[in-house]
Amino acid sequence: MSTSELSEQRTGRPDDIEAVPVRHPGRWVASFVVLVIAASIIRAVITNHRFQWHTVGHYLFDPRILHGVRITIELTVLSMIIGILLGVLLAVMRLSPNPLISGASWLYIWFFRGTPLLVQLLFWNFISALFPRIDLGIPFGPSFIHANANTLIPGFVAALLGFGLNEGAYMAEIVRAGMLSVGEGQTEAAQSLGMGRLAIMRLIVLPQAMRVIIPPTGNETISMLKNTSLVLVIASVFDLLFEASQIYSAQFNEIPLLIVVSIWYLALTSVLYVGQYFIERRYGRGFSRQQRVTMRARWLGSRGNPPVADTG
Repeated sequence: MSTSELSEQRTGRPDDIEAVPVRHPGRWVASFVVLVIAASIIRAVITNHRFQWHTVGHYLFDPRILHGVRITIELTVLSMIIGILLGVLLAVMRLSPNPLISGASWLYIWFFRGTPLLVQLLFWNFISALFPRIDLGIPFGPSFIHANANTLIPGFVAALLGFGLNEGAYMAEIVRAGMLSVGEGQTEAAQSLGMGRLAIMRLIVLPQAMRVIIPPTGNETISMLKNTSLVLVIASVFDLLFEASQIYSAQFNEIPLLIVVSIWYLALTSVLYVGQYFIERRYGRGFSRQQRVTMRARWLGSRGNPPVADTG
């Protein structure tokens, strides 16, 4: 009789299982390779004098660079406000039972998502070539405001229109997906209580859809921050990249100034990452990972198939 069997007979219970951790030699090899590559890159960056780190430090907080940072932040914030408001309106229109309203929303989204953002910015910048004078008033009726296109739409406004109208098309699909994630039973219950469509959207659907809308909206904000660099084609908007390009065009030190721009973009996006994390946690309260159901699962569940939890 073995020792373990004798011990079991004396104590009346089996011995504890001695767990032996599984060894993963491949992980150690992969970690070593990653460390070697990372160390090589860091060494090359630090020791290569052509990076001109002293120049980077000199211009990092230059007043012109800080002015460009301010313009970049203003463009990002204002464009996202326009995009979010427009996106909510377009999403509500897209879900309208009226085919004319729904079709108009679909056409807008199709056009602005199907043409490059850079091309849209250039169109708004050269709007005076199409409409030298802009008249605002009653359609097919009298006009109350008459203004020169270049005066009414300067470079900064052209950039806002380009970014905001383009972002509205993407936000419309994000908001629409969030609205569809709310169960139809809640809408039907609200209708049975006599609530109107707008009240249902404002008080029931949108608050619950926020946990689905917030994550992609945060990603869109980060993308917008980086896309503002496209205003380089509009010479009258002095954003971060434009200010840096003005400096290195005169000083012939392109690489250090581009590093300065990259550092500022990384700093700003890092702040947005942190903000997005806390907002997602705020709106995700009360929902565990197993409770999140994908749109495809809801689509299948509505057709008699059991919904599948999102494990991704």
